[in-house]
This record gives sequence, structure tokens and C-alpha cells, in this order.
Amino acid sequence: MFTSNPFAELAASMPPAVMQGFVVCMILLVAAGTLFDVVHKGSAKYFFDNWRRSRRGGSRQLGGGELVSLAVQTAVVDVLASGEFCNPRRRLAHLLTMYGFVLYAVATAVMVFYYPTPATPAPPLVPIAWWLGGLMVCAGGYWFWFFIRADVAAEGNSPFRVVRADLFILSLLASVTLGLLWAFLQARGSAGATAVFGLYIIATTVLFGSVPWSKFAHMFFKPAAAFEKRVSNANGTRNNLPAPADRPEQFGSARELPRHY
Repeated sequence: MFTSNPFAELAASMPPAVMQGFVVCMILLVAAGTLFDVVHKGSAKYFFDNWRRSRRGGSRQLGGGELVSLAVQTAVVDVLASGEFCNPRRRLAHLLTMYGFVLYAVATAVMVFYYPTPATPAPPLVPIAWWLGGLMVCAGGYWFWFFIRADVAAEGNSPFRVVRADLFILSLLASVTLGLLWAFLQARGSAGATAVFGLYIIATTVLFGSVPWSKFAHMFFKPAAAFEKRVSNANGTRNNLPAPADRPEQFGSARELPRHY
């Protein structure tokens, strides 16, 4: 089961081009949704305005080498290691979900486009990566949802309380969970596999089609915001800001963070 391509079995009931077209549509939905988010919310304008203010208001100018160094630090610490999370549990859950989703999505694309039929069997490592990525998403996502969320861990709200901000994580968990369940049922020859596959397609469409209303697009903005913050700290722009009124001797990362952060 873990070494077979679940998407290749679909060739018996639909042409491979159908599933390939679906994947392309999901990619286009993400691109269009992100552009809409940028225009509608003014995210790009906000970032570039901040960037210009930072460059003009800094106490010193940064050289090209410093900017490259800050960009590398942003990529390694803020993006690859999710350094913005001070809570180690939350960081681990985020990393599991992030790397799991990347592995899961890449393996899906490889199986759908390069090994679409039983006549083109995928190397065992590819389906294994798909299962591993999906299980990582489930481990990190459900851990976050039931035990780490701020309104659950710190405020005592029910883990089943849902608001619009939860659209991304819930649609992600639904899509991946249903995908794994479908592959499991299909491998066992269960009659319910077809129905679960339909739900999987619906959940996946919601995940990628709801970009303008969910936090999906944040993954594209956060690296830029983290880089701008590092540049502002380095050129002295942030040092010109007033210290917090309650703790004037402390500022920035030295402030005490809430328990649930």
C-alpha cells in the first residue's frame, strides 16, 4: 500500500489528463487568489511603503553584502526553521505541517504527471514520500488544532469552536486526511473509496480555492515581512520607535511573550 501510486489506479475510470488538469487548476487558483489578496488587502503596497520608509529613515545605509547576509538569515531562520515561533511546541507543529505539506504536494504532482497509469509505475520512494508527508501534516495539524491553539490552550475555548481564520488549517487537514483515507480504502478494494475520493476533491478545491479568505497566502508574505524587519533592525529604523509604555526598558524580542505564543 505504501509503495503503490494511488493516482495511477484512477486511470481505470478516467483519463490521466483529468487529474492533471485538476492539479493545474489548483495551482492557478493559488496564483489568482494570492494576486487578489495582494490587490484587495494592499499587502504589496504596505510592504513596499514600509521598505521605503525603512531605507529612508535608517540611521545608516546597509551595503549589498549586509543585505545578502540578512536575506540568508531570513531564509534559514525565519523560513526554513520558523524562528518567529518562540514556543517550541508550536514551532515543531508548524515545521511538521509545513515540511509535510511540501513533501505531500510535490509527491502528488510527481505521481500525477510522471507516473499517471499502472503502465508507468512510480519508484517506491515517491508514494512513501506522499504517505510520509501526509502523516506529517496530520501530526502537526491535529496537534496544533487540539492542543496548541491560543484560544484552546490559553483561553480555555472548545477545540471544536471554528472561526473564519481556521479555514486554512481545517481545509488542509480535511484534504490530506481524506486523501490518505481514500488511498487506504482503495488499496483494500473497499467500495467506499469512490465516495471518499469525491470528498477529497471537494476538500482540496476548498483548500486551494479559498486563498483570498484564508491564511494560505500568508506563506508568501511572511518571508518578505521577516526580511523587512531584519533590515529595519540592522539600519536602526526600529530603534527610533518608542519603547512599550508598561516596560520602557525593554523592546522587541526582549519583551516577555504571552504563554501561548
